[in-house]
Amino acid sequence: MHPLVALVGVPPLLAGYAYLVYPAILRAWGRRRPPVEAPPDPPEWPSISFVVPMYNEARAAASLLESLLAMDYPADRRQVLVVSDASSDGTDDVVRRYADRGVELLRLATRGGKSAAENAAGRVVRGEIVIHTDATVRLRPDAAKALVRWFQDPTIGVASGRDISVANIAEAATEGEAGYVGYEMWVRQLETRLGTIVGASGCLYAVRRELLLTSFPEELSRDFASCMIAHEHGFRAVSVEDAICRVPRSTSLAAEYRRKVRTMARGLRTLWYKRALLDPFRHGRFAFFLLSHKLARWLVFLSLPVAALALSLLALRSTAALALLALGAGGLLVAGVGVLLE
Repeated sequence: MHPLVALVGVPPLLAGYAYLVYPAILRAWGRRRPPVEAPPDPPEWPSISFVVPMYNEARAAASLLESLLAMDYPADRRQVLVVSDASSDGTDDVVRRYADRGVELLRLATRGGKSAAENAAGRVVRGEIVIHTDATVRLRPDAAKALVRWFQDPTIGVASGRDISVANIAEAATEGEAGYVGYEMWVRQLETRLGTIVGASGCLYAVRRELLLTSFPEELSRDFASCMIAHEHGFRAVSVEDAICRVPRSTSLAAEYRRKVRTMARGLRTLWYKRALLDPFRHGRFAFFLLSHKLARWLVFLSLPVAALALSLLALRSTAALALLALGAGGLLVAGVGVLLE
């Protein structure tokens, strides 16, 4: 086989493995395991802390805080902490209006990003279980209990919620689920049946307080790293189907593209930071999940420029390659026009 042909084939082969073969392996493997069932309510609900980083979320803050205060969880066992990342639009004033209802505000003097806000929160949270969420999402009223139930199992260190993508957060939780998000949640359920997931949902996940690092590198993704940190300390991470989080879809293709690029860049930096966990001889199943679920997907996109260059060189000598190149260029042109129109 010509080396250039091999390079062109790398992205589709990686995509086929990551999105088709890997889930098929999980399904076949999981058939030997009993179905995962939610545990019953604990005799006493543990104390929890909601941590909500906010930057200029004055328009969304009140609605989110009302939903958190209305959660089905004992009020005397709940802390609601908002970390204002040097907001300048009145977010702090909105949050302060909820002080008499128990909402606490921690303001950062300079903007540091989500991980910096979560580092600061980690120094003042009081709950045994810390639940991270975002200002722009909405949680089902029973989401906190759905997550916390799992911590009765002493091997569980992280419990991740189930994202449901909606056009508007006011929609019912059963509506508007995007295909990719639904697929991702399905893969996490397959991994949960086999013991652990390798990445939590940034919009909703819970972690034992003892696993909450207060000096986590600010340029990295804490939700992704939380499962790896749990594994390093001998804990598992699970995906909880009943912990529903409604996530608004991006309003434009350009915004979604930028979000995906940021997510992948932070994810790759985080994976490099914890690269020792990619060793299958030391970390077995967890390393296999990490390589297949995370790294293989990102390598699809990282290999595309090399494949495009190889296809361009092949097009100089092959009509078929030229046709493929034209088809790919046409697709990119259509996508680009879509971005401009947005």
